[in-house]
Amino acid sequence: MWDFSTDPEYQAKLDWAARFVREEVEPIDLLFPGFAEPYDREGEAYRELVLPLQARVREQGLWAAHLPPSLGGMGMGQVGLALLNEILGRSQWAPMVFGTQAPDSGNAEILAHHGTEEQRHEFLEPLLGGRIVSTYAMTEPTGGADPGGFTCRAVRDGDGWVIDGEKWFASNYPHAAFVIAMVITDPEVPVHRGSSMFIIPAGTPGMEMVRGTGLAGEPVGEGVHGYLRFTGCRVPAENLLGEPGTGFAIAQQRLGGGRLHHAMRSAGLCRRALEMMIERIASRTTRGGPLADQQAVRQSLADAWIKLEQFRLQVLHAAWQVDRAKETGDRDHARAARLHISAVKAATPGTLIDVVYKAMHLHGALGVSNELPLARMWQAGPTLGIADGPTEAHKDVVAKLLLRDAVPAQDRLFGSEHIPTRQIAARQKFAGLLKEMP
Repeated sequence: MWDFSTDPEYQAKLDWAARFVREEVEPIDLLFPGFAEPYDREGEAYRELVLPLQARVREQGLWAAHLPPSLGGMGMGQVGLALLNEILGRSQWAPMVFGTQAPDSGNAEILAHHGTEEQRHEFLEPLLGGRIVSTYAMTEPTGGADPGGFTCRAVRDGDGWVIDGEKWFASNYPHAAFVIAMVITDPEVPVHRGSSMFIIPAGTPGMEMVRGTGLAGEPVGEGVHGYLRFTGCRVPAENLLGEPGTGFAIAQQRLGGGRLHHAMRSAGLCRRALEMMIERIASRTTRGGPLADQQAVRQSLADAWIKLEQFRLQVLHAAWQVDRAKETGDRDHARAARLHISAVKAATPGTLIDVVYKAMHLHGALGVSNELPLARMWQAGPTLGIADGPTEAHKDVVAKLLLRDAVPAQDRLFGSEHIPTRQIAARQKFAGLLKEMP
């Protein structure tokens, strides 16, 4: 059955979350706008403001909704998460307040699925409790987002592994209690069989931050994305996450959910920009009349709304595909989910760039100033075009999956929809009937 309604009980929780984010969380964005501040567990903002808000989220049963109840979450499906993440996407601090911030949410999932009992006790439990934050280190300065170019290696040495190499854009490293890093453990085989995941606690000798890298607008040399170097960095064998050679598979499992969640939150960010656009049109006058009387302005607003609604439905449909694949365990359903996740990932940056730009442009000089959040919101578009794999790579995945079962036309010159050829077949099919017709 097709149904676009939300269960009333869950809708009540969504309504509470929407009010809570607007009234209690968005003000924190204004007071503490730094990219690093939500992840600083020693910061006053976290201790005095966030901890009490997290307690209220727990009371509502909305804490870490992406995790199963056995780990303190709600065990919510992806469609339910999409509806919640739309709300959280409005605010920089909201994911932290609700226990769903990246990269911790993805790290928690792979620890839950692939970690040993000891690893879950030492790293997962404090992460879920909000007492620490973590880092995920995958990309490299030379390899970028292409795992086939990775050179950071781990070599078995006695009762441990020794890691050498570099990692790039390791988010939140300055505040992380541990790093999960994907490194090459067998360079003689393809990366999807020769990479492994390791848990590396902060302060491990041989792991250093060359420098912090920020996003545009942050001072050079500062930022929460670490450029890491490993030099003879030894970790015990029990810090291997999963089995040797499974790093690529674990990474894909982790990144798939993250890509979808980024899209969910992007829909919320676009919704906020659209609301600002509507408010601006309703408030301003130009050339002696309301801005709303300008046809070009109305056209721009309509285009933004249509694009957002199309994207939102695409995200929800992709979430449904993931839920169905998990429920059935069917390989074809899993492949369809992968197709839709990559398509959503490819659509996310363009939607953000287009919708937020329209709102920013409509606000004139104010829109690009530091007195409105629009320019910073717009920056999320190009950033997400690179994060979790570049857009081009995901378009390629979509195309390959679509072509995987493609059947060439019998008539390779004109194709199966060639009208003259089909007319001949139609005449043959209905030859008896056509003879009887006048």
